[in-house]
Amino acid sequence: MTLYTAIYNSPVGPIVIESDGEALTGLRFGDSGIGKALHLMLTHATSSLPIFDEAIRWLDDYFAGKQTENAIMGAKTDGQIAVQPKGTLFQQRVWQALVTIPYGKTVSYGEIARMVGCKSAQAVGQAVGANPIALLIPCHRIIAAHGKLGGYAYGQEIKKQLLNIEQP
Repeated sequence: MTLYTAIYNSPVGPIVIESDGEALTGLRFGDSGIGKALHLMLTHATSSLPIFDEAIRWLDDYFAGKQTENAIMGAKTDGQIAVQPKGTLFQQRVWQALVTIPYGKTVSYGEIARMVGCKSAQAVGQAVGANPIALLIPCHRIIAAHGKLGGYAYGQEIKKQLLNIEQP
């Protein structure tokens, strides 16, 4: 399988976007994937893919403070971007629950655990942390009990900035 990559320069730092050519398979903040992405771009010439155009339009809208639709896992509909994250069945269930969280809203790890029929908020936290498609599968909208910010794979500062973008 060929992996296509693109780099998006966001207001909170670089984002590496990955696709199999049809759907997004990864969207990660930070420099960690850029060396790998640049290597892949050099070894697999990336043509302009429609999925990248869609993702970049979505990211432009998101960072402009416009309310955006979450991704959809499976068949694409208008306004949504198709994603195909790789993970266990449990992770897939958790990520499917994440895409139901509306723009500007937050829910707790415990609430997600109840949504997916799991007794362990910690297990949900691990699945949330393994999410390979940040923003479109909105793991930044998950907070700890009692309204505390909680962790984020890309750091609490980026999580704060993302949540601030979504506030009216």
